[in-house]
Amino acid sequence: MNEAPAICETTTVGAGVVTVEPENKLRADTYRLLGRLLSTPPDDATLALLATAPTSEEDNLLAVAWRLLATSAGRAVANQMSSEYEALFIGLGRGELMPYASWYLTGYLMEQPLAQLRSDMRELGFERRDNVSEPEDHAAALCEIMALLAAEDHACGLAQQAKFFHTHVEPWLARFFRDMQQARSACFYRAVGQLGEQFIETDQRYLEMVQRPDGTAIQRNRPVAS
Repeated sequence: MNEAPAICETTTVGAGVVTVEPENKLRADTYRLLGRLLSTPPDDATLALLATAPTSEEDNLLAVAWRLLATSAGRAVANQMSSEYEALFIGLGRGELMPYASWYLTGYLMEQPLAQLRSDMRELGFERRDNVSEPEDHAAALCEIMALLAAEDHACGLAQQAKFFHTHVEPWLARFFRDMQQARSACFYRAVGQLGEQFIETDQRYLEMVQRPDGTAIQRNRPVAS
């Protein structure tokens, strides 16, 4: 991982606490940012932070995506973000995009991918918040879960992150971000889509190198071709 917004908090180290590796913290912050932008439109403070965050001048696609997001944030007007967000994700009946794993993988809402996700969330100790109305397979929720898995000092290591990613993120989320870039209603969110696509593909390559403690590779659950 060679790119991330310079909006990360400093990691503190306490006695007897296993700290999060800097690379994983950058991953967590990027997932957290994507989750935030997918769950609610950005306000003035968020746009200003993105517009002024230092970015790399490297030529790789992820670095280019961060620079595009910064430029788009600098040009965006916060009071127009709500209408763009609503057109993309809410709409009259439905938005232009359907940000749900079940929809992308089966063509329907509330299907088997959601049931499997709920089972895996229980195993990881995650519970649905009472004030949340969206199904757990919403793109924002999955980004938030990946952020927690990467950032928290709990028993979940890279192997479990890789398993969750290959099961619930890899089969569809990059495709969703590509669709976002092509959406008619997208302006600022085209840059979000480009960042999302490049980051998910970069994280896929990163997690593909992960192995279990016994040296065996993580088994990847790919959707069955229809």
